[in-house]
Order: sequence, then structure tokens, then C-alpha cells
Amino acid sequence: MIYADTKISKNNQTAIPPIIMKMLNLGSDDIVEWVLDDEGKVTLNLRKKLRFEKMRGSIDLGYKTNSVDLENEIYNF
Repeated sequence: MIYADTKISKNNQTAIPPIIMKMLNLGSDDIVEWVLDDEGKVTLNLRKKLRFEKMRGSIDLGYKTNSVDLENEIYNF
């Protein structure tokens, strides 16, 4: 178990301790999600920011399309 604490700055900012960042392979673009339950317990979820390059080709629509057709379909043009 690793214990670390951080302080909240005047601008409501805090830092993730370097040892935690290193162990979880976190970087400057990664996202921290704060979840507060009904009992006041806070849970942090850490995830990598998804980039378009990594998402491209990950969904199979079952038919061929292009970005213009997709935009028209999304916005009902």
C-alpha cells in the first residue's frame, strides 16, 4: 500500500503524487474523474484521454461511409 497526501491550492488545484503517476503510467493529458456517492465517499477513476488516431477504425458501421455522410447523418441534414 502507498500513502500520499497533497494540499489544495488557492485555485482549487491539487497534484497527483509523482509515485502514483509513475505506477499508474499517468501523463499530463490523462483524466481524473471524481465520483461522490450518497454517503460522502469519494472515488477517483483514472483514464487515458482518447485521441482520434486511436479511435479511428475501431467501430464497424457495417457499411462504407465518409466524414461528410456521417456528419449529415448525425445532424439530419
